[in-house]
Amino acid sequence: MKIFMDTEFTGLHKDTTLISIGLVDEDRGYSFYAELTDYDKSQIDDWLQENVIDNLKYNKRDSFVGTELERDMDGQYIKSLRVKGDVHEVRTQLELFLKQYSNVEIWSDCLSYDWVLFNHIFGNAFDIPSNVYYIPFDICTLMKIKGVDPDVNREDFSGIEGDKHNALHDAIVIKACYNKLISM
Repeated sequence: MKIFMDTEFTGLHKDTTLISIGLVDEDRGYSFYAELTDYDKSQIDDWLQENVIDNLKYNKRDSFVGTELERDMDGQYIKSLRVKGDVHEVRTQLELFLKQYSNVEIWSDCLSYDWVLFNHIFGNAFDIPSNVYYIPFDICTLMKIKGVDPDVNREDFSGIEGDKHNALHDAIVIKACYNKLISM
């Protein structure tokens, strides 16, 4: 199962910390969205506050775990797991989400930080769930192969607008970009 993933984090540097993560599967549209409470708040600048923190879905809650039925892009109801908590709670819930798939292939966009932060949720790369393939895939590379400028605006390319810099929204956009690229 292909899982499309995006993360939001505190900056493009080696000490960055995870703010949120969004995943959506390729077939059923099941999704996972988590906001972490233990990111390094001292790394938040005005841009991150305005473009990432202010776009978090659960800003007003201290913690939250639950499922929601939401409508996908086609109007179908999909099951969504939602979490707000520290990295340990997020790990527990993410493991439950990933367990429903026999094999997981992670796809992201400019995934260098995303993949490192995904691994960090589990402690390190050797502790990711055994059903998750250890090599991630990047739609930037797929764009290059398909003759699309990898610097293209993802929302324009996918035709999806919304809460840019929200990890779940961006994961949905990544999935739409992938689908468009594969059909080319």
